[in-house]
Amino acid sequence: MNLVGAIGHAVAAVMYLALALLLLVGWRGRAVGMRLIGAVAATVVWAATISAAYRFGTMPPQSVLIAEQVRLGSWIVALGGLAVSGGISRWLVRAAYGLAALALAVALLVGVLGAASLLPLTIPRLLITSGIALPLTGLVLLEQLYRNSDPAGRTALRPLFLGVGAMFVFDVFMYSEAAMSLGISSEAWAVRGLVAAACAPAIALAARRNPGWSLDVFVSRHIVFYSTTFLAVGMYLIAMSAGGYLVAFYGGRWGELAQFSFLAGAAVVLAILVASEAARTRLRVFLSKHFYRNKYDYRVEWLRFVQALDADSDVSQFRPAMIRAAAQIIGSHIGALWIRDEHGQRLIVATVWSESAISIQHYPALDARSEFVAFLERRQWLVDLAEYRQSPSLYENLRLPDWLEALHDLRVFVPLMHGGSLVGVLGLGPPDEPFKMTYEDRDLLKTAGRHIGTYVAQLESDRKLTESRQFEAYSRLTAFLMHDLKNLVAQLSLVVTNAEKHRRNPAFVDDAIDTIRNSTDRMLRLIEQLQRGESRSVDRHISLPDMLERVVERTSDRLPIPTLQCRDDRLSATADPERLAMSIEHVVRNAQDATPADGTVSVCLKRDGDCAVIEVADSGAGMSAEFVRDRLFRPFDSTKGPKGMGIGAYQVRDYVRSIRGDVAVSSSPGAGTVFSLSLPIDSVAKER
Repeated sequence: MNLVGAIGHAVAAVMYLALALLLLVGWRGRAVGMRLIGAVAATVVWAATISAAYRFGTMPPQSVLIAEQVRLGSWIVALGGLAVSGGISRWLVRAAYGLAALALAVALLVGVLGAASLLPLTIPRLLITSGIALPLTGLVLLEQLYRNSDPAGRTALRPLFLGVGAMFVFDVFMYSEAAMSLGISSEAWAVRGLVAAACAPAIALAARRNPGWSLDVFVSRHIVFYSTTFLAVGMYLIAMSAGGYLVAFYGGRWGELAQFSFLAGAAVVLAILVASEAARTRLRVFLSKHFYRNKYDYRVEWLRFVQALDADSDVSQFRPAMIRAAAQIIGSHIGALWIRDEHGQRLIVATVWSESAISIQHYPALDARSEFVAFLERRQWLVDLAEYRQSPSLYENLRLPDWLEALHDLRVFVPLMHGGSLVGVLGLGPPDEPFKMTYEDRDLLKTAGRHIGTYVAQLESDRKLTESRQFEAYSRLTAFLMHDLKNLVAQLSLVVTNAEKHRRNPAFVDDAIDTIRNSTDRMLRLIEQLQRGESRSVDRHISLPDMLERVVERTSDRLPIPTLQCRDDRLSATADPERLAMSIEHVVRNAQDATPADGTVSVCLKRDGDCAVIEVADSGAGMSAEFVRDRLFRPFDSTKGPKGMGIGAYQVRDYVRSIRGDVAVSSSPGAGTVFSLSLPIDSVAKER
C-alpha cells in the first residue's frame, strides 16, 4: 500500500501541477479563476506532501495535517466564490469560510505549539473531525450551486460537481469510517491520490466549459491523448494487480497458477486495447469533443448551408443546390447525387455538379442490394475512400463496387437518410489539401445529409403530388365531359324510342332533327374541349329570358312539362350561354326525375337587388336538410345508382360560382324542392 500511496499521490501532484499551469497561463484576471487556481495549487502541495510522506517516511505529521486543511479550505473558498456569484446566501458562504479558517488555524496552532507527546493523539482526531466537517460543507455548497443554477448552468458546471464532489464524498466516507473504527484506513488513505488524479480531467473540463471564469484552457491534442492513455493504462495495471492479489489470496493451492493466468490474460487484453486503432480513434474523438474548441462555427455553417439550399428558385436547380450546400462545408469542388428509382432496386445518378464549367463523367447506378449501400443504410456512416484504402477494417472490410474502388474524383460518400431509410447517396470530391477528415466533419456532413435526405423525400412527394393533381384534373374534366355526353345520349335515345310511334308525324321529324342538330353542336364543342385539354368558357352578354325559354322548350319532352314565369323580361348576365343553359337544364331535369308525371315543375326568373335569381321549383319527394348539406354537392355521390355519376349538382354550383354567382337549395321531405341560382346582373341591365 505504501507503493500505491506514493505513486498515486505523485501522479495526482503531476496532474494538478499541469492543470494549475494551464489555468495560470489562460487566466484573464477574474477572481473566480484565481480561486480555482489556488485550490488546484493547494491540491498539488497536498498530493506532493502525502507522496513524500509515503516515500521517505520522515515527513512531520503536522505538515500532513496543515496540507490537508489547506487543500480542503482552498476548495471551499473556490466553491464559495462561485456560490456568491450565483446568488447564494452570503451568510452560508461566510459560515463555510469561517469553518475552513478555524480548521486551518487549529492545525497551525497544533503544528506550532503542540507538544511532541500529544501530536500522535491530537493530529488523527483533528484530521477525522475536519475531514468530516469540511467535505460536508463543500458538498452543501455544491448542492446549493446545483439547485440555484439554470439548466444551461448545470450542464456547464456538471463536471465540477462530479470532480470535486467525488473527492469530498470519498473523504467523508474515509473519515466517517475512521471515526467509527478509531483509525484511518491505510488502504483508503493510499488510494486517495488515485481518486484525486481521476477527478482532475473533470475539473479541467469544467474550466473549459465556463468561459465566464476567464480561464482559456488549451492543451495539445497529442499531449492530452498520450497522457490520458498513460493514466488509463496505469490505472488498469493497478486494478489488475489488485485483482491478481485477490486471486492469489483466495485461490488456495491453485492460487499462484490462477494469478499467473489472470495477469497473462490482463496483459493480452491490455495489448489488444493499446494496439486497437478503433479504440485509439474513439479516445481521440472523446478528448477532442470534450476538451477543445470546435473546428466549425456551427451557427455560421448551418445558416450558409440553408442559404445555399434556397439560393435558386428554379426547380431544376434544386438537386445541384443540395450538392453545393454540402460540398462547401469541406471545400469540395465536385459532387454527384444518387437517388432511389421508383422501384427501389437501384440508386441512379440524379445530377452531377461542378464548381467550375468542366464536364463530369456520368457515374454508374448503385445496386440497392449491394454491400456498399447496405452498409450506408445500416451503419449510417460516411465512407471516406482515402481512409478506406488505408484501413478497410474501419468499414468492416466491406467490398466496394469495382468502379467505385477505382474512383478518384469523388472521395466522401454521405448517406441521405429520411425516417430511418436511405433515400439517396451524396458523393463529394476531395477537398483542397491539406485536409484531414475529423469527427466534426463527419458529424456536420451526417447532419447535413439527414437534412438533404428530408429535402429529397419532400421533392419526391411534391412530384408525386403534382402528378396526382394532374391526373385528378384530367379525371375531373373527363367526368364532366362524360356527364354531358350522358345527357346527349339520353336525348338521342328518347328520339329513337319515339321514332317507331311518331316517324310519320312531320312535327316529330322536325323536332327530332332539331334535337340531333343541337346534340351534334354540343358534341362538337366537347370535342374541341378535349383537343384543347381544358374547358375554357366563352363568356358573352346573354338574355336570361330567351335562354330560359330554350331550356324549357328542350326539357318539355318529358313529364311533368315545366312552366316558365319571367317577372323581369330585361334581365341579362355575362356567361357562357351553352354552359349556363346546360347547368339550368340539368336542374330542371333533376326536378322532373324527382316529380311524378302529375306533379309540377316551374322555372321563375326574378330580380333581387343586383342579382338575377333563377328558381326551379318542383312538387316532388324533396330532400332532407342533412342530405342537402352533406351529399347533394359532393362529387361522385349519386342516388340514381349506375344511371347517375353524382357530379351534376357539383358541376352546376362550380360553374355558377366561377361567374361570381351562388346556388341555394330549399327542400324538405314530401314538400318538394326549390333550387335557386343567383347570377350577377351585367352593367347593361343595372342601368335599366
